Amino acid sequence: MSTSQPPLGLIAGAGELPRLVADGARRAGRSLVVVGIRGWADPALRDVADVFHWRGVVRLGGWIRTLRGAGCHEAIMVGRVRKADMFAIPRWKQWLLYLPDLTSIRVWYFGARDKRNESLLRAVADEMQRRGVPLVDSTKYCPEAMAEQGVLTPGTPSRRVLDDAEFAWPILKQVAALDIGQSLAVKEREIIAVEAIEGTDKLIERTGPLCPQGGWTLVKAGKHDQDMRFDVPTVGPDTIENLHHQRAAGLVIEAGKTIILDRPRTIELATKYGIAIIGR
Repeated sequence: MSTSQPPLGLIAGAGELPRLVADGARRAGRSLVVVGIRGWADPALRDVADVFHWRGVVRLGGWIRTLRGAGCHEAIMVGRVRKADMFAIPRWKQWLLYLPDLTSIRVWYFGARDKRNESLLRAVADEMQRRGVPLVDSTKYCPEAMAEQGVLTPGTPSRRVLDDAEFAWPILKQVAALDIGQSLAVKEREIIAVEAIEGTDKLIERTGPLCPQGGWTLVKAGKHDQDMRFDVPTVGPDTIENLHHQRAAGLVIEAGKTIILDRPRTIELATKYGIAIIGR
């Protein structure tokens, strides 16, 4: 293990992405200080961390103090935290359940220009930069997971999937630029559903009943100026399983800006279910 670099901080939410980043960082010789978001992060991250601490989702000051105290000069923030779950309860219950610290309160009310993901995450990044633990590119230690351009599954996608992707792409890029969501569902050049606060999985579940005959396509992309420090579009085996259950025909993702978790399994499942994956 290299000792020439200070430890890397990893702020971990839910899902497989924190483990992917952690494994890549360890292969690169970085020691790891993991801040696991309580209620979201996988406890198994303890196995790859040199130092591990649980911290609340709105305890930003605690994240920073933990990372600085461990000698971290930079950090990566990855993994899901569903804002919709937090918004599902009254504000007073949010305060009692999550107990935000003063840093989080300041960022929420005064640092972010609005409450969209992009605004909040940029405000968090600005605060961490100011306090000496800047966020860095979240894909730095997993470049092999980035989607490339072209058809990623065997065979040739149907003309319908290709036409729908061509139609939906410029619309989605506008939606993403407005920080509304990263995905939309399309069939026969008709937009069926647009992702908002609920996330991609819920969008897929919502689309199935709206398109009971199936054959629709999910299109997913980052913003034109996607900040690779956070909220990078991600798909994986669970995405394919969900698409299959809701009778989708295609998945179009942005090359160079989308992470594919467990690529072999993702491609295997898509091939099995006849779901074309295209990077563009």
